[in-house]
Amino acid sequence: MSLQRRLLLYLLLCAPLVWGLALLASADRARSEVNELFDTEIIRLARQVQSTLVGLHAPGQALPDPVPAGEADLRDLAIAVWNAEGRLLLVDREGVQLPCRPDISGFVDLALAGDAWRVYYLQAPRGEWLVAAGQRMHERDELVRKLVGSQLLPWLLVLPVLLAVMTWAVRRALAPLLHLAGDLQRRSADDLQPMAAPAAPAELKPLLAAMNGLFTRIETTLERERRFTADAAHELRTPLAVLRAQWDVVRRAADADERAQAAARLGAGLDRMDRMVEQLLALSRLEATGALDAPAEVQWAPLVEQVMSDVLPLAERRRIELGCDWPPEGEAPFPLRGSADLLALLLRNLLDNAVRYAPAGGTATLRFTRHGLAVENNGPALPAQTIAHLGERFHRPAGQAEAGSGLGVSIAQRIAALHGLALRYGPLADGRGVRAELSRE
Repeated sequence: MSLQRRLLLYLLLCAPLVWGLALLASADRARSEVNELFDTEIIRLARQVQSTLVGLHAPGQALPDPVPAGEADLRDLAIAVWNAEGRLLLVDREGVQLPCRPDISGFVDLALAGDAWRVYYLQAPRGEWLVAAGQRMHERDELVRKLVGSQLLPWLLVLPVLLAVMTWAVRRALAPLLHLAGDLQRRSADDLQPMAAPAAPAELKPLLAAMNGLFTRIETTLERERRFTADAAHELRTPLAVLRAQWDVVRRAADADERAQAAARLGAGLDRMDRMVEQLLALSRLEATGALDAPAEVQWAPLVEQVMSDVLPLAERRRIELGCDWPPEGEAPFPLRGSADLLALLLRNLLDNAVRYAPAGGTATLRFTRHGLAVENNGPALPAQTIAHLGERFHRPAGQAEAGSGLGVSIAQRIAALHGLALRYGPLADGRGVRAELSRE
């Protein structure tokens, strides 16, 4: 069910219900006012009768026989007067029904001859007589019905108009929402421009803000995917061409030695492509995540052992001596909370670069302190211009003999940022070699 239909249904059900409750409250209020009015008149009538009796009969004078008061102007009113002995002194036609109740003073509701009556008893100051004035409740009920009926007809005539106006008002109020839905339906799949909100109702502005934020996030995601696709296409084009050429050499090799050399070069190319694809996927995951999930205290010893094992084949091939310097015994190496898998990838990239670009027969060392860690090699120092471009995607300095995709430093910087760390490059203390230092920002 649509929001408009649900709102209309609630209004069309609740409006008559509230109208009915208001009618009942009005009828009850009208009955109270009518009772108050007639009760006042009955009291006034009883007191007038008592005042007349005081003027007609002096103290000690004998009272006359009952005197009919004649036919009352109102058939629903009754008057009766009794002396101290309970003898009826004054009565109208309806008053013969009223009982003598010397034990009562004030109003009482009675049932007389099958009708409901409201009777007011007034005692004389010295108890010489009792005045009773009563009224049949039918008179009051009839007046209440007339009062409520006079108001009921206009309400019944106005109710359909009220419901029609509410229906129009609901549709008018929900028009901006329908307009927004129409705009979204007319949009193309690649139209992620923010929706204008200046003229929108205040209730829709948070929704528009959330939608525009969603459009922005979707645009960012799509841009990241487009960039990943473009980068992958750019980077894979050359290795694929090289692999095709190397495969042709393998097929056309004339002897076993030539075929073995070509196969070795093909294997190296496949290894390079495998590593490059792995780094591309890792970089994409990092850019999509933007935050760490459930960081835990990092145990550096098993992590370093894993990374050293991964890099060892390359180090042996290039005759690079791997080393790891730990802090003095009893001092924790760089306390940190984070993702062990991501930090392993970071260290693997840093140590892999240190091994690849160290001179053959050189060293690559991983050093831990209380405040950070560093990866060093004894190769030639990097120019300042090269250091300035480190971390740019697919950037590799000219003249590099080792295979690579230019993504290792970029991935390392992203992982460092996720852990609140900064990755800085520079020479060693003697001005030679390359030092990649990781510390808190």
